[in-house]
Amino acid sequence: MSDQIAKGQEFEKKAEKKLTGWGFFGSKYEDAGDLFEKAANCYKLAKSWDQAGSVYVKMAECHLKMDSKHEAANAYANAAHSYKKTNTKECIANLEQALNIFMEIGRLSMSARYCKEIAELYEQEQHLEQAIAYYDKAADLFQGEEVTTSANQCKQKIAQFSAQLEQYQKAIEIYEDIARQSLNNNLLKYGVRGHLLNAGICQLCKGDVVAITNALERYQELDPTFSGTREYKLLADLAAAMDEEDVAKFTDAVKEFDSMTKLDEWKTTLLLRVKLLLKAKEEDDDDLT
Repeated sequence: MSDQIAKGQEFEKKAEKKLTGWGFFGSKYEDAGDLFEKAANCYKLAKSWDQAGSVYVKMAECHLKMDSKHEAANAYANAAHSYKKTNTKECIANLEQALNIFMEIGRLSMSARYCKEIAELYEQEQHLEQAIAYYDKAADLFQGEEVTTSANQCKQKIAQFSAQLEQYQKAIEIYEDIARQSLNNNLLKYGVRGHLLNAGICQLCKGDVVAITNALERYQELDPTFSGTREYKLLADLAAAMDEEDVAKFTDAVKEFDSMTKLDEWKTTLLLRVKLLLKAKEEDDDDLT
C-alpha cells in the first residue's frame, strides 16, 4: 500500500509544479487536474482517505479556474465521499460545495441528492435540527423535480424528528398531508393508515383528548376504510384510556397492538411519553382524593 501512497505523492508534486510553472492558462489547470485525479486514485487504492479528499479539493479548484463547474462539483462530491470514511465535518463541507455549484448551474436533482445526503449525515450525528433543515431543502427540491416518493421520504424524516423534539403540531400536519396525497395514488394508498397512526400518536402526545377525538373523526372522513383498521382501534382505545385517566387500559391497548404488529422505537418512545403524562395525571388525582 505504501507504494501507492508514494505514487500518489509523486503525481501530486507534479501537479503542484504544473500550477506554479509557466504554461497556457487553460492547459496548465487541465494538466494539473489530470495529475491530481491520478494522485487521488492512488490514495484511494491505499485507503488513505484524507489524502484522497484533500487532492480532490485541489482538483475541484483547478476545474473552477477553467470555469468547468459541473466537473468541479463532481470533484467536491468525490472529496466528500473520501472524507466520509474519516471526517464527517469535512465530508459535509465538501458536499455543501458540490450542492451550491449544482444549484447554481440548475442541476436540481443532483442538488436534492446531496441535500439529502447531508441531512443523513446530520441524522447519524444526532444533530436533529440541522437534519430537519436539510431534509426540508431536499424535499422542496425533489418536489420541484416531481420526485414525489423521495420528497415524501424526506418529509417523513422531518415529521419524525419534529415529534422527537416535541414539535408535535408540525409533525401532525406533515403526516396528515402525506396521508391526503397518498390516497389518490394506487402505489401509496396502502401506507395511509401508517401515516394516520403516526399523526394520531403525535396528537396523543399533546395530551388534548378533544383534539384526538376530532382528529379521529377527520381521519375517518379522509379515509372511510380507516375505522376498520387495527391502527384506528389502537388510537381510539388510547384516547378512551386518556379520557378515563386509566394507565392499565392504556398499557393493555399498546401491548395488544404490539403483539400483532411490532411497534418501532419511535412509536414506543412517543407512547411512553403519553403514558408518563397519564401516570402523572392519575397520581395528581389520587393526591386530590
